[in-house]
Amino acid sequence: MERFRFSRTTLKRWFPAVGWIPRYTREQFSGDLIAGIIVAVLLVPQGMAYAMLAGLPPQAGLYASIIPLVIYGLMGTSRALAIGPVAIVALLTASSVGALAAEGSQEYITLALILALMVGVIQIVLGLLRAGFVVNFLSHPVLSGFINAAALIIGASQLAHLFGLAAGRSDTFLGQMIEIGGAFDTINLTTTVIGVSSILALLYFQKLARGHLEALGFPAGPANFLSRSGPLLTVAAASVVVWGFSLDERSSVTVVGAVPSGLPLPSLPSIELSQVQALIPAAILISLVGFMESISIAKSLASRERERIDPDQELVALGTANIGATFAGGFPVTGSFSRSVLNYSTGARTGMASIITAGIVLTSLLVLTPLFFYLPRATLSAIVIVAVAGLIETTTFRRVWSYRPADALTLIITFVAVLTIGVELGIIAGILSSIGLYLWRTSHPAIVELGLIRGSDVYRETYRHSTTVDPRVLLLRVDESLYFANTQRLQDVVTSRLHSQPEMDHLVLVGTAINDIDASALETLEELNLQLSSAGVTLHLAGFKTTVLERLRRTLLMQMIGPDRTHLTVNVAVAAINQKLPADEPFGANTTLKRDHEA
Repeated sequence: MERFRFSRTTLKRWFPAVGWIPRYTREQFSGDLIAGIIVAVLLVPQGMAYAMLAGLPPQAGLYASIIPLVIYGLMGTSRALAIGPVAIVALLTASSVGALAAEGSQEYITLALILALMVGVIQIVLGLLRAGFVVNFLSHPVLSGFINAAALIIGASQLAHLFGLAAGRSDTFLGQMIEIGGAFDTINLTTTVIGVSSILALLYFQKLARGHLEALGFPAGPANFLSRSGPLLTVAAASVVVWGFSLDERSSVTVVGAVPSGLPLPSLPSIELSQVQALIPAAILISLVGFMESISIAKSLASRERERIDPDQELVALGTANIGATFAGGFPVTGSFSRSVLNYSTGARTGMASIITAGIVLTSLLVLTPLFFYLPRATLSAIVIVAVAGLIETTTFRRVWSYRPADALTLIITFVAVLTIGVELGIIAGILSSIGLYLWRTSHPAIVELGLIRGSDVYRETYRHSTTVDPRVLLLRVDESLYFANTQRLQDVVTSRLHSQPEMDHLVLVGTAINDIDASALETLEELNLQLSSAGVTLHLAGFKTTVLERLRRTLLMQMIGPDRTHLTVNVAVAAINQKLPADEPFGANTTLKRDHEA
């Protein structure tokens, strides 16, 4: 019995569906069915559009929308997250694979499959190692700068299809705009009309259709369904127009063409070591960006229902879904913000909603593929443009700039770098700038002098408050952990004060903000103590955390300082020093009013 319980617990750990399937109710199925249908209606045209954005045949987007969804429905911990093809990952796929093979070639398709496999393996390994924390290296300003720039690049990449231009493709925004400008004399007016009309139709369904339908007397449910069906209705209308007027032949409107029906036989692509090595940077990047996008969406929606998301299990579920996309003939997938919100708002209750969505997409592949023949590529481009337009936002920049301009600088660097030098190098530049600014900030910590606020026993910064100080006692607080990069800063400040404050007899180093001291910083403190001793100044430690003191107790520094000069608080340190000062001149009796600048 114990063994069975353990195995069931283990199974539930890796397949959360084992927990909800035995308790599944008819009411839950009703919500999942509605959500699954509505998300599928949006996913079918989006999947095809994002596949073409990735440089792949449109059916690859449908392949990536079946098996991965079933896998995530069984293994994911979020009931609302809708995974599948997304614009950002499609762009990253195109930029990485496009640098290694010609778009449309068999090698290109093979590389996209290998990339999905590598992304899956990386995510599973991270999940098993419980290493989800690595996404913290993608700070929010960096991610915001990347998403805004990527949205512009994606939009620019679709303009050629939208206007029927004979333009090449570039990984950078500037390069793409140059290509479009050079080919603008090849504009196809019929294609342009179809593309612009598709954008207007999509925006109408997105913004106005529901209100108009309810005003006409439609119940809220059908009105919502019809408005959410905007992309599919737009695709259907555009296809009928092209077919009815033979615009593909008369006006050279580019159409999707024949789409194979059904799923391809599961297979593993032929893999060469050189291909793996070339795709490693992109695979790592997609793994992190995809997971960060998914987990932020999942947590946001789960918080509304007070549910818990397991980040490590999410990594395993996403990784397994990507491996499923490999065998299905798709490309890397992750969570979609728009489809996840739609999934949640239309009543998804469990992972069954994703499985139902997958079933409807599979049905479309089996039954509806002949209808996709006359689907104009301009309409698919319109779907992409409208979708990524919602990714562009300036709120993050304004909020970060008002709080800390240095952090906003990393957003700007990422944004400009992604636009000018490419997606992968742009993100790397953003990450490096974020880490560089952090190192600069921590290597130049604030070291402030403290003084006693009159009429109290509270010590605060002398440059912020009117305080009293004793020239014989210097209270210095270091507002950062001490490590090899910032100890010279501390030594410089102390040396400067030794020369400018010759009457100093005691230096109290306040460690309330010090969380760690590395080996280099420890050596600096030992040297500093010797320097102070030779100058006739006694070093004291005050307010250091217990965890830091525990490590220091085993060092030479503590042997030199001794327990009598290690104090729990600044007040205790000052009281101990006062006992050693002349009785008629305690701290505060021979003090001066000071409102100084930061040391």
